[in-house]
Amino acid sequence: MMSKSSFVRWAMIVAALILLSGCNDMEDRLWQGYVEGDFVYVSSPLGGQLQDVLVRKGDQTAAGHPLFVLERGFEQAGVSEAEENLDRAENDLADKRKGRRPSEIASIKARLKKAEAAEVLAETEYRRRVALYKSRTISEEERDRARTDYEQATHQVREIRSELQTASLGSRSDEVKAAESAVKAAQARLDQARWNYDQKAQAAPRNGLVFDVIRYKGEWVPAGSPVLSILPPENRKVRFYVPEQIVGGFRIGEELLLNYDGLEQPIALRLTYISPQAEFTPPVIYSSQSRAKLVFMLEAVPSLDNAALLKPGQPVDVSRSAENFKFENGLFARLLSMFRSSNG
Repeated sequence: MMSKSSFVRWAMIVAALILLSGCNDMEDRLWQGYVEGDFVYVSSPLGGQLQDVLVRKGDQTAAGHPLFVLERGFEQAGVSEAEENLDRAENDLADKRKGRRPSEIASIKARLKKAEAAEVLAETEYRRRVALYKSRTISEEERDRARTDYEQATHQVREIRSELQTASLGSRSDEVKAAESAVKAAQARLDQARWNYDQKAQAAPRNGLVFDVIRYKGEWVPAGSPVLSILPPENRKVRFYVPEQIVGGFRIGEELLLNYDGLEQPIALRLTYISPQAEFTPPVIYSSQSRAKLVFMLEAVPSLDNAALLKPGQPVDVSRSAENFKFENGLFARLLSMFRSSNG
């Protein structure tokens, strides 16, 4: 004959089986999942020794806030050299655009005055020789020699005037263009040197949580290797799995609800993705009832106001109605109460 305690235990088991039979219906109304994060890994395109990390794991950072600095003495020297080269090229261009120095122009002007005086004297002498030749006082040869001296003095004046005009101008156009090209090349090298220098110090590309610090002060960081990861609030999402029999009833953009242990009120989600491929229930949400069932993975995102409530890896439940969460909680509460009563 069965004892009273054995009878109570068997009664509890039967009741539990009856209650658990409702779980099959819940699979069509309540779906398990977990929180996923798309991390932003921050790195430098140039390698170097990590000089300082300016944030800590768990900090909230804003876009543009400094994150880390790599040693950049070599890049600083490159910037200084490029600045000096640019300064030299600009000075050379300015020199070619303007005329000669004032002292050189003054020297040419003095030569011009001397030549003009010699021209006046040569002209006077020539006119005198012409008059003397008419009176047959001098020979034709002397008159011609005076004319030649006058013409030479005139050409000398014209030559020095042209030299003065040229000295007041800049260099030839082709020399100026070559100097302008040299300035542009020096500016490009300076821009490149400054870019290399700036890349050794990285700032936050977006607002978010400093999720992890991967490298530490003093380490050698290869080019492109992440130093830390940031999790922006808009990059948090929920992945959940629904049976293949009901996946056709979901539509991108529809509103869903999310709940997890300790959450006072369910929060809203917006469905953003439905996987086109079926898969077996992932190990992360295995249960004895669902481990061999085909499911489809869906993704949904919360509003930015509620995104901070979700933590990557956190198990969650998703449904279309808040009543389904109440039913689930009531179901397991009754089971727990029955077993506690039987043990008592």
